Amino acid sequence: MPIINRMAELHDEITTWRQEIHENPELMYDVHETAANVASKLKAFGCDEVVTGIGRTGVVGIIHGKVKNSGYCVGLRADMDALPITESVDRPYKSKSSGKMHACGHDGHTAMLLGAAKYLTETRNFDGSVAVIFQPAEEGGAGGKTMVEDGMMDRFNIKEVYGMHNLPGLDVGEFAIRPGPIMAATDEFWINVTGRGAHAAMPHLGNDPIVIGAQVVTGLQSIVSRSASPFESLVVTVTKFNAGTAMNVIPETVEIAGTISSL
Repeated sequence: MPIINRMAELHDEITTWRQEIHENPELMYDVHETAANVASKLKAFGCDEVVTGIGRTGVVGIIHGKVKNSGYCVGLRADMDALPITESVDRPYKSKSSGKMHACGHDGHTAMLLGAAKYLTETRNFDGSVAVIFQPAEEGGAGGKTMVEDGMMDRFNIKEVYGMHNLPGLDVGEFAIRPGPIMAATDEFWINVTGRGAHAAMPHLGNDPIVIGAQVVTGLQSIVSRSASPFESLVVTVTKFNAGTAMNVIPETVEIAGTISSL
């Protein structure tokens, strides 16, 4: 894949932006510092308009092309929020916020779109306008929906929007595309099993919720294999199983949680 020379020149600068964002992760809609950083850079690049607070903490920059015949506006979108995960890998730009980490690559998405914005403001070799869209709350907060409901599409006359997501398994320099949906929708589930606690040496005096919970987890695995068409994409994953506090006590409750991913 050929790389535009100017973009190659921006590589080190974009890398620095990513590392800065990685060091300072923020969650959901609480991305005030990240949004302020993005808005400041967009203004410095020379965007024709920079609007903050769209969809609570989203940022949109408008870049007009040299030709304005069409009046067409294309959106380019990236997400800004991190995940509630503690970073365990030690690196020079490790997260400075305990329990928060850019573990899904949104720091890279934001940095790449900033790079695109800088390039487009310099060249403006297109007809119409480009809206660079920086979205909060991608991780379960429906931030994109909130920005749309806040009037973003109509306000800037955006006709279509393009986005991308990193995929570490791909070789460097490759893109993966497909017709139709490519990123699954996610639903969450919680199951609480309530039994009756007892001493571990006298299980017959209790009603063991761990045994019941284990059977529930096993049953969940049959949803995809026996209830969904093999031609449809569906994933059911149990990610939490919390029970008990002592080695010799059968607990009263079990908490089970997980996600359902579907197209």
